[in-house]
Amino acid sequence: MSDHAAIQVSGLEKSFGRTRVLDGIDLSVPTGTVFGLLGPNGAGKTTTVRILSTLVRPDAGRVVVAGFDVVRQADRVRGVISLTGQYAGVDERLTGEENMVMMGRLHHLGRAAARRRGAELLERFDLADARGRLVKTYSGGMRRRLDLAVGLISRPPLLFLDEPTTGLDPRSRQTMWEAVQELSKEGVTVFLTTQYLEEADRLADRVAVIDGGSVIAEGTVEELKASVPGASVELRFAGEEDFRRAVDALDRPADSDIADLTVRIPGDGAPAQVKELLDRMDAAGAAVGQLLLRKPTLDDVFLALTGHSTRNEGENG
Repeated sequence: MSDHAAIQVSGLEKSFGRTRVLDGIDLSVPTGTVFGLLGPNGAGKTTTVRILSTLVRPDAGRVVVAGFDVVRQADRVRGVISLTGQYAGVDERLTGEENMVMMGRLHHLGRAAARRRGAELLERFDLADARGRLVKTYSGGMRRRLDLAVGLISRPPLLFLDEPTTGLDPRSRQTMWEAVQELSKEGVTVFLTTQYLEEADRLADRVAVIDGGSVIAEGTVEELKASVPGASVELRFAGEEDFRRAVDALDRPADSDIADLTVRIPGDGAPAQVKELLDRMDAAGAAVGQLLLRKPTLDDVFLALTGHSTRNEGENG
């Protein structure tokens, strides 16, 4: 096990009845990073988080979180982590402020310290104006932000976020993303599960792609994108005549579409390639209206690796 890893997983297996959910997972999460576990519903993401956060015992393998074994030292693990799941776990019969103070007291903060820390977090998550309202009057996005705030009351060094933005509107999702980025800057290790490709692309330092209970790829977002063919240069022309001149000037355009006057040429968009293409268009008298560089997305990566989208139907897992 690495001394620099906040989470180290080796040979993790888990079955429920005859259904194998995790089939030999290996993961290493460096301290102070955001690690994204990406996959469709039913891939095993939530089960992985539940094992890492001591809620479910593994069938086989070894899991070490913050230096503690999740089976033999579960209490020690629970003392250094926080978990925010897909659904807010706050008490809707209490106000936002009362939820914060209650959780602070459960973490052995004095009443005054719990109030100070709660007020700080409510302000941070744009909930200060609603601190005296019952949580049952909160919107879904407000509840999710309060859930995250409650989980940070004890300043945990390691945070598990299990699909934290599922069902949120774009504004609430943006707020959650900004919160995660701020926590990462403060040195908190964040383990994030998601089926949203944009979320993993924006937040994660490293990503593991999981499908059918197995990790099928791991690396930085850029490394994963670079592993998939499909980069191209897209030229869009001002008129049909320019488009036809461009097609004639190119030996083999990979893809041309007269409907939107666009030609796509395979390539990485390096300066030499772009210059050569523009020189060729200029010589052919084809006026280029717009040039775009297209790189593979995480969706392309997932499709290439699994043959299906991250939005496959299935049971949560």
